[in-house]
Amino acid sequence: MQAANTLVSSERVRSHYKTQRAPLSRLLNLVHLLARKMAERRNRNALMELSDDQLKDIGLSRGQNGSDVHVYSRY
Repeated sequence: MQAANTLVSSERVRSHYKTQRAPLSRLLNLVHLLARKMAERRNRNALMELSDDQLKDIGLSRGQNGSDVHVYSRY
């Protein structure tokens, strides 16, 4: 018995892999987003547990503790 020779264009193969990979990459992106948000929440909760003197040592006040602006600004 002789095998049939079939040619598949590389473009079709690449598009097939992209469609298979897309749901997995979306799921991974969602997992990374959730992990980042959980880490931000843990950090914010840790800051909330600090005393006013400890916050002052690192250059924050109790009012800045809840906002994300102070994390990125150096003013």
